[in-house]
Amino acid sequence: MRKEIIINSTNEEVRIAITEDGKLVELYVETSDRERYVGNIYFGKVGKVLPGIQAAFINVGHKQDAFLHFSDIGTTYQDFSYLEGDVDLDNGEDNSDDNEKKEPSQENEKTSFQQREIQVQKITEQLKTDGKIVVQVTKEPTGNKGVRVTSEISLPGRYLVFLPFGNRSIGVSKKVMDFKEKNRLRRTLRNFVPRESQYGVIIRTNAVYQSDELLKKDLDSLIEEWKEVEVLLKNSEPPKLIYKEGNALSTVLRDLFSSNVENVVVDSKIIYRDVVKYLTVYQPAVVDKVQYYKGKDPIFDVFGVEKEVEKAIQKKVMIPSGGSIVIEQTEAMTVVDVNTGKFARKQEQELNSLQTNMEAAREVARQLRLRDIGGIVVIDFIDLTDEKNQKRIFEELKKEMRKDKAKSTILPMSEFGIVQLTRQRIRQSVIHSFSEPCPNCKGVGIVISKSTTVNNIERWLRRFKSENHGIKRLTLVVNPHLIEFLHQGFPSKIFQLKLKFHTMIKMESSESVSQNEFKFLLKKNKEDITQQFLNVN
Repeated sequence: MRKEIIINSTNEEVRIAITEDGKLVELYVETSDRERYVGNIYFGKVGKVLPGIQAAFINVGHKQDAFLHFSDIGTTYQDFSYLEGDVDLDNGEDNSDDNEKKEPSQENEKTSFQQREIQVQKITEQLKTDGKIVVQVTKEPTGNKGVRVTSEISLPGRYLVFLPFGNRSIGVSKKVMDFKEKNRLRRTLRNFVPRESQYGVIIRTNAVYQSDELLKKDLDSLIEEWKEVEVLLKNSEPPKLIYKEGNALSTVLRDLFSSNVENVVVDSKIIYRDVVKYLTVYQPAVVDKVQYYKGKDPIFDVFGVEKEVEKAIQKKVMIPSGGSIVIEQTEAMTVVDVNTGKFARKQEQELNSLQTNMEAAREVARQLRLRDIGGIVVIDFIDLTDEKNQKRIFEELKKEMRKDKAKSTILPMSEFGIVQLTRQRIRQSVIHSFSEPCPNCKGVGIVISKSTTVNNIERWLRRFKSENHGIKRLTLVVNPHLIEFLHQGFPSKIFQLKLKFHTMIKMESSESVSQNEFKFLLKKNKEDITQQFLNVN
């Protein structure tokens, strides 16, 4: 499988595309007007405690309080011990993958339930209004909901996940299959973790076959980071941000760049230097995989990514057989409907339906990953009469979902052809990265955001300049709201575009042009040339 990372940067936005065999499978978008919160650590103040729903709301300084479910506090109360005094800690090894929790066995289900009831009572007694607590963001805010947080703090590194309250537990990712290597990693890290501390670690898949020197370097770096956090904790009053997670680029390089990535292509000199600098420290052997793109055409056009990005915000996605899947996202869940496109004779109906469903299973898995859709997902496949065929669809979907870094749970297909699954939701879905609530419908619908429209204008100018070297004057017709946005900043966004493309751009306001549209006219004769450079060839 050929895996590539394509990075596109504009004045307002950085987009990172992960492709496998030329197909877009993941997209990370970071804009100047949208802040990322996942991974941030806050010194918070307890607000409401609601034992009925086993949750508390924590003031972390945001507009909405953070949501802390009791299940995200854990069983050791390690974070309370840090602030409130000595508490007995559960000492044991964690063999799970990053942040993955184990399910209780059936025979211990009753005992586990009773233990959980005791835990809820203890947590309720300890979580007092206005009490202090350290929490970390695990999910971005969605709609009117604030961030979701956990009190089980972790700092991710290149090879390790550092657990400051881990009670010296040494966990290894389940994806590490080599038994001897797993034991070597455990022994190595057990020797490296300071004996006088309560630190623990989870060993990531990237650590396999890495030298002891690199592992110790990663651990020492994480310990130093945590010591800086401790200093801030001791000298701050809640609510306070005490640790900020890196940007999307650093997260992708840390979590997704591995030996099976064939190359990284970047169209920004600044980002190119940052990538080379990072890899020189952590993976010097693969620095030569990084390429600086010098072409005139937009990088996402050249690698065929732009078309896939445009499809990622559409409801309907076509599949090879001529059928389609329709993706409907609501606040509560996501519903996917599988449709057959071509008419099939009755005796071939089962075979054609099977083929369409198999294609749909692969495409649904890709779209969930690409759009970063989380929560409950219901998939309505085309009806099949043969139970063996139903099982084949289920197994195909499970196989494709294993490629996804986010954790998921999939239930077998029901007699009605329905498959239900849950997928880990961490950041906002792609559609929210490219859109904002519509002012006319009060947030019921969505429109393309102003910053995304400006980025589309920049990409249009790049296509135009790659083919028209002599034309230096253009007229840009946009909605009045967008003109105001283009004049913001110092230097303004429109000035930066003029300077970047060496073009005089006169702006005109028009109420007939929607906020997410624009028109480019030749200044000389007012000829509309927008469509010539709007769509990807």
